[in-house]
Amino acid sequence: MTPEEQGQKPDKTVEETEEKDQLVVPIHAEELSVAKRRVITGQVKVGTVTRESEQLIEELLEHQHVEIERIAIGKQVDRAPEVREEGDTLIIPILEEIVVVERRLLLKEEVRVRRIREKQPYQERVVIRKQEAVIKRL
Repeated sequence: MTPEEQGQKPDKTVEETEEKDQLVVPIHAEELSVAKRRVITGQVKVGTVTRESEQLIEELLEHQHVEIERIAIGKQVDRAPEVREEGDTLIIPILEEIVVVERRLLLKEEVRVRRIREKQPYQERVVIRKQEAVIKRL
């Protein structure tokens, strides 16, 4: 029995032609078409945050001041003494001429200038700012 007699459709892949020795086999091919599109899968938001922290700083600050001491001498000298230093003290001679029958130099006084260095501890609270990036995925 042929497939047509059985109520079935004949096999279309193989067809008989008028010539009995030839078979025609149809060949099928599939074609593929590819397309792309952009899809948003997420968003990112970037910002900055400023944080403040307090820090204690300690530093020694130096300052100078001078003490002036006047010392009366009252001694005659033949020539003017030089300005001199003794340790931390600068000695500046002060001269005065006095009139006598003859002239003489009288060392009237010396001014002594001494440098005094002091160190004091110093503390201050300061605010330090620091930025950080904050990233949020949306």
